[in-house]
Amino acid sequence: MLAAVLAFVSCFISAANALSRYLFDASSNAWLEIQWQMFAGIFLLGAAWVLKLNEHVRVDIIYGSLSPRSRAKVDIFGFLFFFFPFCLVMLDMTIPWFLRSFWSGEGSANAGGLPVWPVKGLLPIGFGLLVLQGVSELIKRVAVLRGTGEVELSYERPLQ
Repeated sequence: MLAAVLAFVSCFISAANALSRYLFDASSNAWLEIQWQMFAGIFLLGAAWVLKLNEHVRVDIIYGSLSPRSRAKVDIFGFLFFFFPFCLVMLDMTIPWFLRSFWSGEGSANAGGLPVWPVKGLLPIGFGLLVLQGVSELIKRVAVLRGTGEVELSYERPLQ
């Protein structure tokens, strides 16, 4: 929900900034920076939700033709050997990076820019949410293999 609100507000700010720039020849770095910061929020806070909906990007060389049980096995392998290691490395890198930025009160290098530390804080939050959703998805896949649960693993190949 927050990502959807950020998308709407970002579009509004972008349009208002363009109108202000062309009609009144007035703009500020803060208005430009808030747009990319909101985009970061949309992307980082929305990634876990996209994973929950099974709408994430995947390489469809073989996956689309597999049985649901085989898809669950592929997903488990991917979570254990790629997804979780990547997310954990990103958490290990972004938490100290954010904390240094927060403690120093880091701001934009541009005149009239915004503080940078809040958007840097979105990185560990986003990857933390992704890990939590990944654990949920892993549990669901294991339940499919055990025969104690059902997960919608259907995959529709995009039109190309």
